[in-house]
Amino acid sequence: MGCSNMLLIFLFIWSFSFLGTYQLQSSQTQVLLQLRKHLEYPTELEIWQDHSRDYCFISSSTQVNLTCQDNVVTELRIIGDKSIKVSDFNGFAIPNQTLSERFSIDSFFTTLARLNNLRVLSLVSLGIWGPIPDKIHRLYSLEYLDLSSNFFFGSIPPKISEMVKLQTLIMDNNFLNGTVPSWFDSLIDLSILSLSNNKLTGPIPSSIQKITTLTNLTIANNDISGKLPDLSALRSLYVLDLSGNKITSSLSPMPKGLVMLFLFNNSFSGEIPQQYGQLQGLQNLDLSSNYLTGMPPAKLFSLPNISYLDLASNMLRGSLSNHLSCGSKLEFVDISNNKFTGGLPTCLSSKSDKRLVEFDGNCLSIDMQNQHEQSHCEEVKNQKSNKQSRGNTAILVGVIMGIVVLSVLLIIGLLILLKHFCHRGMSEQHLLHKAVQDSSVSGYSFELSTNASFISQAANLARQGHQVCQSFSLEELIEATNNFDNSSFLGEGSYGQLYKGRLMNGAEVAIRCLQLSKKFSIRNVRLRLDLLYKLQHPHLVRHLGHCLDSGGQGDYNLNKVYLVSEFVPNGTFRDHLSENNLREVLNWPQRLTILIGVAKAVHFLHTGIIPGFFNNRLKSDNILLDQHQMAKLSDYGMSIISEGTENFVAKGDNYKSWQMTSLEDDAYSFGYIILEAVVGPSQSASREAFLLKEMTTLQSQDGRKRIVEPIVLATSSQESLSIVISIMQKCISPDASRPSFEDILWNLQYATQVQATADSEQK
Repeated sequence: MGCSNMLLIFLFIWSFSFLGTYQLQSSQTQVLLQLRKHLEYPTELEIWQDHSRDYCFISSSTQVNLTCQDNVVTELRIIGDKSIKVSDFNGFAIPNQTLSERFSIDSFFTTLARLNNLRVLSLVSLGIWGPIPDKIHRLYSLEYLDLSSNFFFGSIPPKISEMVKLQTLIMDNNFLNGTVPSWFDSLIDLSILSLSNNKLTGPIPSSIQKITTLTNLTIANNDISGKLPDLSALRSLYVLDLSGNKITSSLSPMPKGLVMLFLFNNSFSGEIPQQYGQLQGLQNLDLSSNYLTGMPPAKLFSLPNISYLDLASNMLRGSLSNHLSCGSKLEFVDISNNKFTGGLPTCLSSKSDKRLVEFDGNCLSIDMQNQHEQSHCEEVKNQKSNKQSRGNTAILVGVIMGIVVLSVLLIIGLLILLKHFCHRGMSEQHLLHKAVQDSSVSGYSFELSTNASFISQAANLARQGHQVCQSFSLEELIEATNNFDNSSFLGEGSYGQLYKGRLMNGAEVAIRCLQLSKKFSIRNVRLRLDLLYKLQHPHLVRHLGHCLDSGGQGDYNLNKVYLVSEFVPNGTFRDHLSENNLREVLNWPQRLTILIGVAKAVHFLHTGIIPGFFNNRLKSDNILLDQHQMAKLSDYGMSIISEGTENFVAKGDNYKSWQMTSLEDDAYSFGYIILEAVVGPSQSASREAFLLKEMTTLQSQDGRKRIVEPIVLATSSQESLSIVISIMQKCISPDASRPSFEDILWNLQYATQVQATADSEQK
């Protein structure tokens, strides 16, 4: 009898505990319904329509997750479908992207604060817009807060510093501005801080050094500047991403436990610290696109866990030791576009399916076709005078007088120049704009101006050793093409007729004759061509020079331009995609390598120079292969001297939206190039019809067997192919937000690594 009574008591207590754990208070239910109303009844919350249900019992999904404890909500996660599709935000509602003008950010957070037992809150891609109000601190129990991919603007409210239980704070992909707060060290348990793709400015505060609990610090793609503080005290930090900012200092020491370090696309200078060669746990290191000098530490290449090492597009110089050793896990190395000389170390030069090495654009003694002349990499030695002048009063007076006289002469000269060029320059000034990159996850915003930044960019490129653009005479081109004989004719496209020629020095070139439908002055066209010529990248067809033909009608009647570029001999990418052509058919790893090369080129065109070049009319016929099957993109940036440029500039206020659309157009076009690489040119020719009929077929193995190129099926792993198909669908799907070329490039490189692993396992 006693045992049965004990059992009844236990069952009673257990049932009471069960109900207390899950049954939701009616007041909490009302708060959830009000939140649904504030969010304007998103489809993800249709499961809350039945007011009689206990929401704690509704099964979780990928979009909505609700957890209750002791009759209250402790965890709320909602992921919507309002992805950001604009590069700039003016603080007002945007139809179909943000919540409507009726939405009140203050009322929303007032309601939300009534769930004051929340420990986890995630509100992602819901179109919430406005400044984050101070009353957010009323959610004092929060340990995890994710407000990413909305339209929050303004500064990060200082009241968050009172939310001392916070362990994770994520605010990526918004429009937050102001400086990075110095009070983050008040959050004593903070382990993840992610503020990428906002508009934050100023330096990284030194107080960040005090957050010893940090494991992940990500502030990529903002406008952060100044000096990088010493972060070596953050012993728990294993991911640091500050890429895509404007940090100008030298590299600082890093924590010994760091696993991933991304500092690319900044303005770091000086040498890579030797301490980086002691980061035993480091797996991914990307220092590309900075101004780093000297020799990289040899131990970087042999770190035991390093798998990805990108040092491209710096000013590193010297000769790499032939005895350089590489770590067993090293799969990708990029040292291209530096000033390395000598030979390539054995561990980097030996061909291996497990390791991809990029080394073009140096002065190495191998692969001369894609290397610079030795003089390009020679360090200019400053000649310092051994004599120091010891001034006296007479010399000092003379110097001062000389400076005064020189200043007067300079002022007079500038006034004369301004008077001479003001009238002429005003008609052309609006044609060459500076496009300022806005670090946003989905693209870029652009402000039009003509200022010193353009001159600075040109001077910077000149310092990197680019040759002067050569001016050819029409007679030279006539001789090179045998008077433009039909035997030299290669074809005709949207940018004019193309001829093959041979210069006096024996070099084979491609010569394009471009008719100008609008009359430009020679000075104007030369400015445009100079900008086009500065586009130097290993995967871009190199422009060698030009010839301007005014037909003897004077400077303002230019009607024909001849563009001279390198001749790429091995046909187009399209020629190598099908057995129906006479060219060698490429296997899957070769196709991936070419796609990666082109993606790098387009990414450079978008972000590697100011102003960026968009709407490059990408197609497989414009991807040329050299004798080493290296991809080179042709016909890029041609709108700078075509009629289209004038039309776009004339749009005035719509220029920003055109730039964004054009960026997405490149992603869209590149998606169809990927499609051709997968299914072949004939299958993909129908484009939209293929989308309607066959796109879903690519999701199944049986469907792939029917439409994917046989050589692709035979030489690819299912996982590698699936990764590429997935990013391709994001590029060309009419309903999807286009990925950036950074995302496209990452996916293609990952697919290459997966393929390399699968190939090695089969051997």
